[in-house]
Amino acid sequence: MTSAWAELPEADDLAESLLDLAVPHEDINELLALRGRMTADPLLRRTLEASVRELVRDMGKIDGRWEAPRSDDHPGPTGRYLPVFVLLAALPQIRAYHRERSVPADVSRRTLADLGRQMAVHRRRRGTGGLLIPGWLGLHFRGEIYQLGRLQFERSRLSSRTGAAVRAAGLPLGPGDFVLDMHIPDFLGPITPEACNRSLDRAREFFARHFPAERYRVATCHSWLLDPQLAEYLPKDSNIRRFQDRFRPAYEEKEADDESPVAFVFGDPEVPPVALPRRTSLERAIGDHLRAGRHWYGGHGWFEL
Repeated sequence: MTSAWAELPEADDLAESLLDLAVPHEDINELLALRGRMTADPLLRRTLEASVRELVRDMGKIDGRWEAPRSDDHPGPTGRYLPVFVLLAALPQIRAYHRERSVPADVSRRTLADLGRQMAVHRRRRGTGGLLIPGWLGLHFRGEIYQLGRLQFERSRLSSRTGAAVRAAGLPLGPGDFVLDMHIPDFLGPITPEACNRSLDRAREFFARHFPAERYRVATCHSWLLDPQLAEYLPKDSNIRRFQDRFRPAYEEKEADDESPVAFVFGDPEVPPVALPRRTSLERAIGDHLRAGRHWYGGHGWFEL
C-alpha cells in the first residue's frame, strides 16, 4: 500500500475518478490494469510516493515547480502512465485545497479535467496513452491554474521583461508582482470575443473572491497566437485578430518556434510544411508562411484587467 496521503483510488473507484477527469476511454482499461503493479512494485511505489510528496509539498504556492518522474526510467506503458498515477494519488490533496478556498465544484472539476485533455493530445500525436508535458499538469494539481469558461488563468508573477513593459506604461507594477497568465486550451472551440469576455468577467470575480490577498491588475499571454505576422493572413474580424487586439506588446520574441502553431493547428509538430493541408484560412496561413521559407515566433502581450 502507498502511504495514506499518496494512496491511489481503490480499483472499484478508479474508473469513476478517471471519468471525472475526462480521461479518454481508450486509456481507462490500461490504467486499471496497471494499478496493481503501481502499488505492489517496491520501486514504483517509492517513486510514486516521492513524486506525490514533491507535488503537494507547497500546495497553492505561486511559481511552484514539479518535476514529474522520468518515463524513460520505466519502459512501456508503466513509464508513460506513471505521471498520471502521481496526479491521481494527489487528487485528495488538491480537492481539499479547493474546498479550503471555496472553489466551486464545477470550476474544480473542469480545471482538473485538463488531465484528460492532455492525454488526448498525447494520443493524437503519439498514438498511445500518456502525457507530453507532465509538469504542466502540476500547475492544475497544485492550485495555480483554473479553468473559467473558454480560458484558463494561472496565478503567476510578472517576469522581468513583461514587468518592465508594464512599468514603462505607467502602471505601479513591475517584475515579481501578481499577474494572471492566460492560456487557451485545445479541444474547446473558437476563441470568440464573447467567450473570452465571459471568461475574463469570471476571472475578475473568481480571484477577487477566492484569492483576496493577491490583487490581479494585469493579464498576460505568451503564445504563438500573438505572433503579429498572423495579421498578414487573417482578416481583422477573425477571432484570432480580435484576440490579439486585446493585448499590448510586452517584448519581441527573437527565437523562432515553428513547432507550436503546427502542433496546435494540425495536431503533429513534425508534419513537413509541404504536407500541411490548406482547408481553412488559419491552415493556409501557417502552411503558406512556412512554405515561403519564413518562421513563426511566439508573442508576448499584456493588458490591464
